[in-house]
Amino acid sequence: MTETTIQQDVVLFEEIACVGGKVIGIATLNSEKSLNALSLPMVELLLPQMQQWKNDKNIALVVLQGAGDKAFCAGGDIRDLYQAMKAAPDSYQPYVEDFFTKEYSLDYLIHTFEKPVLVWGNGIVMGGGLGLMAGASHRIVTASSRIAMPEMAIGLYPDVGGSWFLNRMPQGCGLFLGLTGASINSADAKLIDLADHFLTHDKKAAVLDKLTQVKWGNTIALNHQKLTDLLLGIEDMCRSQMPPSQIRLHQSSISAVGRATSLQQAVELILAMPNEDAWLTKAKASLNYGSPITAHIVYRLLQLGQSKILADSFRLELGLSVQCGKLGEFTEGVRALLIDKDQKPDWSYKTVSEVPAEVIDQLFLSPWSAELHPLNHLGSLEH
Repeated sequence: MTETTIQQDVVLFEEIACVGGKVIGIATLNSEKSLNALSLPMVELLLPQMQQWKNDKNIALVVLQGAGDKAFCAGGDIRDLYQAMKAAPDSYQPYVEDFFTKEYSLDYLIHTFEKPVLVWGNGIVMGGGLGLMAGASHRIVTASSRIAMPEMAIGLYPDVGGSWFLNRMPQGCGLFLGLTGASINSADAKLIDLADHFLTHDKKAAVLDKLTQVKWGNTIALNHQKLTDLLLGIEDMCRSQMPPSQIRLHQSSISAVGRATSLQQAVELILAMPNEDAWLTKAKASLNYGSPITAHIVYRLLQLGQSKILADSFRLELGLSVQCGKLGEFTEGVRALLIDKDQKPDWSYKTVSEVPAEVIDQLFLSPWSAELHPLNHLGSLEH
């Protein structure tokens, strides 16, 4: 087995030869201290490398993983975003546009990669980390996987394709998870189609080794099937260690949330959910803590329904994210949770009933004309 390592500080890239001559590309998010939080330098390394691997006929598949055993990726590294927004409040920020344009371009590339992409979603997978994982063809979760879109707490919203995948979950799940930022486990992720396979983390080295023993070919569909078969064989040995689904325990109540005819009603239904356990108690507390403006954004995104074009979802989200960067709610949320850590955000409105419709309407207005949209380059490579 030959191995080439290209050393980078925040992302490590390897190319490993397989028995039949094909090569596997491995990208490792390499910021263990920050739980591999996705920074702009990471995105700027991953985007061209993934594009190169996509076009390289010798690369059979790509593996994305995080350094260490605690997290694949605990979200976006938003401290630089905070500094940019704080420096010029209530105004458009080029850095905010640049960060999200590149991040969403990377997420879209993974969704439309065609070749197999395996993401090892061990430990914490949140926000921007879920953006990387959601579009992969083979999404692995483990016993320690903790997956969430906790943007309610920072005054943003579930972006990185959330407008696409929240709309495709079983009834009520997207709205419930978006409004509460509830952390879900591996069984939940499989239930709502955010993961494909449950494996125990101690099988990772064996999986990577077995990948090199497969005779990958030139037919992409066959390579997908070979990877699926390999993972299913190992998954059979691990099933007994999968934790029970938290969502399944509360599924009828969550479905009822999905039938709510207003945001106010959805919030009331969540806060009144019976059979309270530690997971649900925490979800309710997160809903009470979160930004009422974010709650409206989540509800509006789900009201818009399923976009048929993935690229349009990312274009919508980029406009929303830039508008959120200008509004100030995002800045205040980051300050309270991550900068001053007082956990006392001074939200613009105290309850969802106080938020004027025109505030949300403004957030959903694109800052650009259709011709000048920064994500116009996202093409029609969709399946």
